[in-house]
Amino acid sequence: RHPLATFFHLFFRVSAIVTYLFCDWFSNSFVACFVTILLLLSFDFWSVKNVTGRLLVGLRWWNQIDEDGKSHWVFEAKRVPTITASTEAEARIFWLGLTICPVIWTMFFFSTLFSLKLKWLALVIAGISLQTANLYGYIHCKLGRQKTISRVTSRLFGTADVPKRQSRRISEDATEEHGKTGTR
Repeated sequence: RHPLATFFHLFFRVSAIVTYLFCDWFSNSFVACFVTILLLLSFDFWSVKNVTGRLLVGLRWWNQIDEDGKSHWVFEAKRVPTITASTEAEARIFWLGLTICPVIWTMFFFSTLFSLKLKWLALVIAGISLQTANLYGYIHCKLGRQKTISRVTSRLFGTADVPKRQSRRISEDATEEHGKTGTR
């Protein structure tokens, strides 16, 4: 259903890795290689966070700063997952790309460190940071969706009587509303 999103999900990731591996063959300029790889990593981070995560798996995340200057991570998932055969393949590609690339950048970190190519260390750390931030955000999105599904099913199929569930839900809602107005 989303071949273009799937392509770009992998294109920027693979391009950054291939450019890192073979940049010395094509250019003698460290700065040009550094900037090119950093741009590819940034394009990858933005496209995965803002486009491919929504389209391929129905998840998104962002970081929000309130008026007090406190940072809050927000994780979202689609309410009704409609998975067909094509979207299962896309989801599998999404998760494989999301998990394999931080491992590759971690291997680059150790190879850079042990080969004493310390000028590349900042770039490799940026690669690890950007890739891991997306992985962290999407894992929390997926776990949050599973928690909400388990909460909904436990509420529907719970053995407790309805008045107890209603009073508990009302008290939870009141606590959430109080918490929301208290933080702002």
